[in-house]
Amino acid sequence: MGARLAAALSVGLGLWSGSAALAQETPCRLALLLALDVSSSVDDQEYRLQKEGLAGALRDPDVRRAILDGGGLVALSAYEWSGRNQSQLVLDWVLLQDEAAIDAAVVRLLSAPRSYNRYPTAMGYALGFGAGILEAAPACERQVIDVSGDGITNDGFRPQQAYSHYPFEGVTVNGLAVMGSDPRVVEYFEGEVRHGPGAFVEIASGYEDFLRAMSRKLFRELNDMMVGELVPIPGPAAPEVTELR
Repeated sequence: MGARLAAALSVGLGLWSGSAALAQETPCRLALLLALDVSSSVDDQEYRLQKEGLAGALRDPDVRRAILDGGGLVALSAYEWSGRNQSQLVLDWVLLQDEAAIDAAVVRLLSAPRSYNRYPTAMGYALGFGAGILEAAPACERQVIDVSGDGITNDGFRPQQAYSHYPFEGVTVNGLAVMGSDPRVVEYFEGEVRHGPGAFVEIASGYEDFLRAMSRKLFRELNDMMVGELVPIPGPAAPEVTELR
């Protein structure tokens, strides 16, 4: 019996080692860090719509194909943010190697209780917190922070100051501006939050629109798409002609 157990353990360890080696050999193309707004402007129903919208986006077939068929691994992490000292990691770094890994990440995100609900909007501090999480990320070709929010900074320093004082070199910060709470939110996200190579801002008309906006945002991030970029139309006859994508 002891010999059989030893043999079984040997086979099991061999399979585990092979899987670990495969994960190490496959390059990571994207470390994606999701930052979710839990400030006082987000009520309980809006918080639920935000979390369910994110879960629905990760379940979207097009988003899943972009994760799994993109020519490299995707690492995912998530945190909730609010005031100066109210940022909380809710999903530590996980490699989305297959459907099961994505499903497990969705379950973890949905099951995590709301971390805070009565604090202001300290986006600069939140971005500094995110920079620290990125330092612990797997080695990936791109690093992206995906910030969602419905307001502007009203406590502490601004995002631009965070970019100057924290390690954001080569990091892209994309925004998902949720309209309804503050009329300045879209302008603020475009002028203050958007940062780094290929950065963009997606807009949700309200938290009821969060699922659509997040699905589109993830799809763009996973495919490294720049909507509105001018690109040449191939063909020797008119090399100077361009089109919008």
